[in-house]
Amino acid sequence: METYDLTAMELRAVNAALQAKGGGEGGEGGGGSNQTCEVINPRGSHAIAVGLNAPIEVTVEGSTGYYCAGMNQQATINVTGSAGPGVAENMMSGKVVINGDASQYAGATAHGGLLVIKGNASSRCGISMKGVDIVVHGNIGHMSAFMAQSGNLVVLGDAGDALGDSLYEAHIFVRGEVKSLGADCIQKEMRSEHIEKLAHLLKQAEADADPKDFRRYGSARQLYNFDIDNAGDY
Repeated sequence: METYDLTAMELRAVNAALQAKGGGEGGEGGGGSNQTCEVINPRGSHAIAVGLNAPIEVTVEGSTGYYCAGMNQQATINVTGSAGPGVAENMMSGKVVINGDASQYAGATAHGGLLVIKGNASSRCGISMKGVDIVVHGNIGHMSAFMAQSGNLVVLGDAGDALGDSLYEAHIFVRGEVKSLGADCIQKEMRSEHIEKLAHLLKQAEADADPKDFRRYGSARQLYNFDIDNAGDY
């Protein structure tokens, strides 16, 4: 395992070294998936382990600032502490695990991969998600999954106000209470295929929960096309 100490190296140099793993851009040519690295003494630094594009494993020993693991592709990134705003923003693939809490807009605009938050997530979790799977072991804040287009948001705890406001075709699964639903978001039937998918996600996220205890929410599809009768909801 290679260790990068942010008290001894500049953040830009650490990120450049991580991005070069697996042969650099595209993750081709050498290295493979056996490379493991750790970043120590992060001290809340911003944009740690961004732009990775190889099947490597990175452990960040401590808490991070904003945009940790942004634009991730292929890599598995573990943060032993909490993460600031925008963790795993625009992630394409791979896996990001936050062992503490996550601040605002975790997983924003992410297209793929799996984001696991072992603690709570703040407001706007999964905003404009475009295919990512997000599993939150605790609670989420208001306006989560706002304009979510596709993917799955799984919440083992409670959800704040305006859940799923103006969402498209993403699926939201909540085990706890929902304070309120956003515009065009409704509770939907939990069919066998949803239970099967949810069970798979819970297993991937190491979450001890029964998928049958969750409720599913999705789009009522009333705001897809402009209608003057719905003007107040846009």
